[in-house]
Amino acid sequence: MPHSFGLRARTRHMFSRNFREHGSIPLSTYLKTYKVGDIVDIKANAAVQKGMPHKFYHGRTGVVYNVTKSAVGVIIYKKVGSRYMEKRVNLRIEHVKHSKCRQEFLDRVKENAQKKKDARAAGIKVNLKRIPVQPREARHISTVDNVPQTITAIPYETLL
Repeated sequence: MPHSFGLRARTRHMFSRNFREHGSIPLSTYLKTYKVGDIVDIKANAAVQKGMPHKFYHGRTGVVYNVTKSAVGVIIYKKVGSRYMEKRVNLRIEHVKHSKCRQEFLDRVKENAQKKKDARAAGIKVNLKRIPVQPREARHISTVDNVPQTITAIPYETLL
């Protein structure tokens, strides 16, 4: 039998609701405020078929470029061949949520501002640059009063 090439083909698990999240959509979904420039994640909600994204955009992250009464326009970059094309998709707000990808950066900015303020008050200079994890320090282990131990496997025993 030929298989389907439909718009929602092969989305059985992709568009299904999560465990214990079936039923009516919480009102907090509709009360979120989206502004132009916000970074959002696209996750299709199967309970609402209107304004649903194509399966390709499910799980993608984009930037809001337009906000209307019940929907947002999102810019996504799609790889076509060897180039990235800017795609503009209009989605209802049930299918988008604020992305947490910038949260760590914003927390770091706030923390660095506080460190600068504290350092300025103390009159010292502080380095706020991030450095990668360095190799562990070298150690010297002495065998004086530290006899080496041989570790072997425990022979198999039945516990009956």
